[in-house]
Amino acid sequence: MAVWTGLSGLVRMEIIQRREEGCNVDGFEELRVACGEEEGKLMKLYEELSRLAPSPDFPYDEPSELEAIRRLRPDGLRRLEASYSEEQWRDRFRGAWLGRLSGCALGKPLESEPMMAGANGNPGWRNVQLWFEGADAWPIRGYTPERSRAESQGLRLSCLQSTRERIRFMESDDDVRYTALGMLMMEQKGLDWDSWDIGKLWHSRLTYGQVFTAEQQAYYNFAKVVSHMPPEKPADWLEKQEWVRTYLNPFREWIGAQIRADGFAYTAAGNPEQAAELAWRDASFSHTKNGIYGEMFVAAMIAAAFVESDPHRIVAAGLREIPSTSRLASDIARAVDIADSSRTQLELVDRIWEAFKHYHQVHTNNNAALVAAALIHSKGDFERGITTAVLGGWDTDCNGATVGSILGASIGASALPASWIEPLNDTFYADMTGFDPVSISSCAERSYQTFLNVREQLSRG
Repeated sequence: MAVWTGLSGLVRMEIIQRREEGCNVDGFEELRVACGEEEGKLMKLYEELSRLAPSPDFPYDEPSELEAIRRLRPDGLRRLEASYSEEQWRDRFRGAWLGRLSGCALGKPLESEPMMAGANGNPGWRNVQLWFEGADAWPIRGYTPERSRAESQGLRLSCLQSTRERIRFMESDDDVRYTALGMLMMEQKGLDWDSWDIGKLWHSRLTYGQVFTAEQQAYYNFAKVVSHMPPEKPADWLEKQEWVRTYLNPFREWIGAQIRADGFAYTAAGNPEQAAELAWRDASFSHTKNGIYGEMFVAAMIAAAFVESDPHRIVAAGLREIPSTSRLASDIARAVDIADSSRTQLELVDRIWEAFKHYHQVHTNNNAALVAAALIHSKGDFERGITTAVLGGWDTDCNGATVGSILGASIGASALPASWIEPLNDTFYADMTGFDPVSISSCAERSYQTFLNVREQLSRG
């Protein structure tokens, strides 16, 4: 099971997860406490939780399978057209990669508990603001300063390599490793792969210590499945997949899948429906319901952004690929309303925090809501977008990366501010064989070439 929490902790989180899925879990927390650390009792309680069904009055319909998801989508345009030259296409691919990596690097040092979950009576966003104010770097106009007078209040950074004083490249991070993995999958398999191949790719390229929460549990569960089978995909994989993505995995609606969209979405530029399908294949290895929708929503937005400049229409393209009957669709709609009616960046992040703070800091829904709000607030301005996403707290590097990817694809590398791009020195470390280091520009070119290959494959039917 996940190494950072014991069985009792997993059961506690499963109670929360089942409540969010609409189940009546009254009395389960008291039963969990009474179990102490006795594994047999805890597993019996866990199995009872697993058998619960949503209450009849639960107002959401949230399937996990693709065709059921598609039946619940709103109507609308599923593919966008663009008449770009080769250089214009390449500029947008470079913009997407550079935008993702720079947004991730801004948020990476701030991925610490006080900024994510809040501390000292402050919400996370206020602690982010205090850090920049204490470094005389407010409002945010550059990478995170290494030192701040806010340290006297107990605030600390997590990763110093990406701070303003030290950044010289994009350091390894799960947010960008998955982008590289998505690119590799599309290079190697084109459109001929599914969730089984995701498990095989992870086991060939990632160590157990490089995966977290839902990914870590699915990685572990998959290892148990394949250890008893030949290397080929079993005929009953869909049944085994359900166990892999759910067993002892209360993180199945957390943000892990949402951060994996980009490498797939880049190869479906201009085709939100195709991007969402690729995202579904990937997400269904480790996630269910809103955890899957988060990756589909982001993938569709990225694909749309390659040919669309209006943030409202980009967000709408994402919403068209997920069930309108889901919690995520409802939360995104609320976030858009907040963004449209907020006058300032601080008002926006405060209202988003208050609206969605009931979710865990790395849940899909609150972070996706912040991403959508930051995009709307940006009005297409790259710096305003990534700084709003990171200021909002919760999963700072994930949200900065996602907003950066979308805006970078939309405006292209030639329009990105040099102050955000030059410190990366066109260098990316993924901490994977064959990627240490690799140039960011070569990754963008590889994604572009795979896009051309996939487009040709689709045209042949």
